[in-house]
Amino acid sequence: MSVVLDTGLTSRAIVGRFYRRLEDYARSAWWTRLAMHFASSQESETYRWLGMVPQVREWVGGRRVRPLRSQGLTIVNKVWEATIRVDADEARRDKTGQILIRVSELARRVATHPNRLLTTLVNGGASTPCYDGQYFFDTDHSEGDSGTQSNRLTADAAMPGSPSDQEMYRAIVRAIGQILTFKDDQGEPMNESAREFLVMVPPALIAPTLVALGSHTIGGTVNPLRGGEPFRVTWVANPRLTWTDKFAVFRTDGTTRPFIFQEELPVQVQVLAEGSELEINENQHQYGVKAVHAAGYGYWQDACLVTFA
Repeated sequence: MSVVLDTGLTSRAIVGRFYRRLEDYARSAWWTRLAMHFASSQESETYRWLGMVPQVREWVGGRRVRPLRSQGLTIVNKVWEATIRVDADEARRDKTGQILIRVSELARRVATHPNRLLTTLVNGGASTPCYDGQYFFDTDHSEGDSGTQSNRLTADAAMPGSPSDQEMYRAIVRAIGQILTFKDDQGEPMNESAREFLVMVPPALIAPTLVALGSHTIGGTVNPLRGGEPFRVTWVANPRLTWTDKFAVFRTDGTTRPFIFQEELPVQVQVLAEGSELEINENQHQYGVKAVHAAGYGYWQDACLVTFA
C-alpha cells in the first residue's frame, strides 16, 4: 500500500512548521540551562554586577548602609541571518517532505546558535576577562571580602588525554566541591544551596564520563553521582570544544548563571513567496531568518574548569 503525503507547501505552512520545530529544538538546547536570558532594547547593554546584598545582622544602633559595587561589562548585540531558496515548482510538486526537512534543519540551526556562542565563551574562558577583570576561568579571583578564589583546577591522570573512569569521577567531584566553596564579596557562601550541575566534555572524554556519571558503581563502591542525591549531575558532549584534556562543570539551579544571553530582536522569518517579484521574475521562493542577539560572561562562581595533568 502506497501513501501519498500532502505537505500543503504554502508559505504559511512552511513558516508554521519552522516555528514549531524551532520551539522543539529550543527546549532541548543546553544553552538555556547555562545562560541568564535578558531582553535588550538598544545596540549594547551594560551589566553591572553590584555584588551581593549585605548579610542580615542584629539591629544594633542605626542601619548600617553598605554601598553597592560598580563592576560590570558591556555586551554589544550582533545581527544574524540565515536564508534558503527553493524553486517554486519544486515546492508545488514536493510530496515527500524534502523542503520541510530543509526548513526543520534551518530551525535546528537557529535554535542551537546560542550553543555556538556560548561554546566560544567556554573555549576562551581561560584567556578572556569577565566582569571582575580576571579571566573567566582563573586562579586568582578576588572581590571585596571573598579572599582569593580559583575556578581553574588541575586533576591527576596517568594519561591526561585519556583519564580513567575513576580519575574522571574524582575530577568531577572535586569541581563540584570547588564550586560549593565560592564566596561573594561579603565573604558569604554563594553556592551553599547548589544541587544541580552540568558537566560539559569534549568528544575525547565521552567514554570516562559515561562511566563516571552512569555506572551503578565506581571503583567497587556505589556511585553517588548516579542516584541524584545529594546532587543531580547531568552531562553534555560538546563537539565544538577544542579541548582534549579538560572539561567544565557548571551550576544550573541558581538564580544566577555563568553566561548571559541578551536578545534585542527574537527570531523573525521573512518570506518572499507566492505572488512576490522573486517568484514572478525568477520562479523562486525565499525563506530568511533574522535575529539580533549576543552572549557574554556572567558569574564565574557558577563554573569550574578542570585540566588533567
